[in-house]
Amino acid sequence: MADFIWVYAEVVEEQITPTTLEMLSKAAELGTAEAVLLGAAPEAAIAKLGEYGASKIYRSADPIFRDYLTLPAVEAIAGLIEKHKPAVMLFASTYDGRDIVAALSARFDSGAIADVGDVVLKDGSVEATIPALGGSYQNTSTLVSPGTKLLLVKPKSFEAMPRPQTPAVEEIPAPASPETKKVRVTERVTVKAEGPQLEGSNIVVAGGRGLKSSEHFEMLRQLAELLGGAVGATRAVVDAGWVPYSLQVGQTGKTVKPNIYIACGISGAVQHLAGMKASKTIISINKDPEAPIFKFSDLGVVGDVFKVVPQLIEEIKKKKGK
Repeated sequence: MADFIWVYAEVVEEQITPTTLEMLSKAAELGTAEAVLLGAAPEAAIAKLGEYGASKIYRSADPIFRDYLTLPAVEAIAGLIEKHKPAVMLFASTYDGRDIVAALSARFDSGAIADVGDVVLKDGSVEATIPALGGSYQNTSTLVSPGTKLLLVKPKSFEAMPRPQTPAVEEIPAPASPETKKVRVTERVTVKAEGPQLEGSNIVVAGGRGLKSSEHFEMLRQLAELLGGAVGATRAVVDAGWVPYSLQVGQTGKTVKPNIYIACGISGAVQHLAGMKASKTIISINKDPEAPIFKFSDLGVVGDVFKVVPQLIEEIKKKKGK
């Protein structure tokens, strides 16, 4: 089997997603990187995929991929896999990625590996590394079934490194079967983004149950705005309805790797650590000196978050002349 490593390219808000570029960089490191791009995409999408290592792009802009969920993409990708037989295909661990991989796994009776943090080709197969317990240890897994290996990759697992290519583009036909039109998209709702986006921010100010109510997240928003950063939260806070799910950091939320992560009133459960442990500098504020978060922090402040954060805001304002 040739070492062709495919990447399913996702587009969100008219941009190729960062995880797609991360996976392409890894694919180009492992072998010959190729991408599958289905549905609407920005004009610069082909050049962007080439910039990060794609030597070839299988492309269809047919509206069926926009108007119908999952099944058209599954049919198109399955046909490409049967024809070209890539060694590995990487998908981002998103709603779309998980749905498509589940269907492909069932179709090919091949199995799949989820939550992948690293991957190597070994002895003619693939060996995936899966972080566990907030990255405290690593599991390795492989697929023994023949054919293309399907992997779901966690965001921020690889570094997006430009590997410029001039990709060949192969236009592929859209699926014609009426079976692919069982699930139709009836409405799209865009949530207006405010400030820097959590995944790409270099500074994240996150809050946990220690903030006690949704109203207290306002001081975190003030701090994040002064620092040019984004606000994050733990699952407990999201489950309580204090902030939307889009702010959740952790095993069942988003994975972030900012330069600075400020944890306010966060105890440090392993599920939360899984989403932020790789931050370059972790600063924690908690009144409990035994809070587990301090074991993973570069700087720990034992104190009342309701006193420390307002003082920090005032000091930053003074420095900025506000």
